[in-house]
Amino acid sequence: MMIRDTSAPPAVLVIGGGQAGLAMGYHLRQAALPFRILDSASRTGASWRERWDGLRLFTPARYSSLPGFPFPAAPEHYPGKDEVAAYLEAYAAHFALPVIPHDPVVSLARADGGYRATTRAGRVHEAPQVVVATGPFQTPWIPPCAAGLSPDIQQMHSAEYRRPEDVAGDDVLVVGGGNSGVQIAEELAATRRVTLSVGARMPRLPERMLGRSIFWWLERMGMLDVPVDSALGRRMSRTETLIGTSPRTLARDGVLRVIGRVQEARGGEIRTADGVVIHPDAVIWATGYRPDHGWIDPDLFRPAGHVGQHRGVTTAPGLYFLGLPWMHTRGSALIGWVGRDAEYLLRHIVQRATGRAATDQPPLPERS
Repeated sequence: MMIRDTSAPPAVLVIGGGQAGLAMGYHLRQAALPFRILDSASRTGASWRERWDGLRLFTPARYSSLPGFPFPAAPEHYPGKDEVAAYLEAYAAHFALPVIPHDPVVSLARADGGYRATTRAGRVHEAPQVVVATGPFQTPWIPPCAAGLSPDIQQMHSAEYRRPEDVAGDDVLVVGGGNSGVQIAEELAATRRVTLSVGARMPRLPERMLGRSIFWWLERMGMLDVPVDSALGRRMSRTETLIGTSPRTLARDGVLRVIGRVQEARGGEIRTADGVVIHPDAVIWATGYRPDHGWIDPDLFRPAGHVGQHRGVTTAPGLYFLGLPWMHTRGSALIGWVGRDAEYLLRHIVQRATGRAATDQPPLPERS
């Protein structure tokens, strides 16, 4: 059953009530444009509350604020996931952002003069402009070889991991050498024998250098403003940068064991590309996420057939993306920098709402 929203239609519909959606809401509020934020969660900040207990940001509080509302902690404090969730909830309340909770959008299609979003409950929301701010953590990805493991071996994605007590056995394999994988492996190593599977070596930066956050140095060197379509930006965006202690250092200090990329899993054993065989009691797949935009009508992006965008401005007039990794710079998916991309999108939104042409270069369909 379709339930059409009979209230005054907003000028902008924001899909996603996380940090990106809230940052967009702040700028829309400042521009006095009527808008609405649709959130799939029942409570603002829920995606952070559902992460593992020991998660903390690698940016200190001074670099973890959305626009207009400082993070309520000492500048050099590294917030935990519950602190981030509470901050986002307080942010939405402080600016009275019109968040509609527990209303996940299942389809987005073109409508007369704009777009129509339909939610799982059958509600229909229409607006001339839409910002998709559903974030980078959409569909957890586990390599197909995991299906070959015996059911006696506990398996979970890092999205499901909460605390060491939930992990069975004494020998644990963590697959994935990114920031999440290394943090989880180091946490588990306090009470387990941990092996960390790492593929290609990642660039690494220390969390702090000469008494300051590494982000203080990156900001002053201009590295956080390097655009993805520059030669340097393209090189930087090809791989995740590890922040903090490297897997090799943890192995050298005897905290855990490091092996190569997992190639095969069969029965009770896992084999790496370089021939190492292990028999873990449990496996945590810290293997990342895949984007899921299947709910967006592909006809919106004809003839290219994919989500072409440049700095969040898509090839579909009035449709934007926000909060994706390297959408414009290294900071595009980080809480302390997403507001800059939101401010950029606001200029396009206002120009379109007022009938003035955007002055920036047109979107490039080859980026997705």
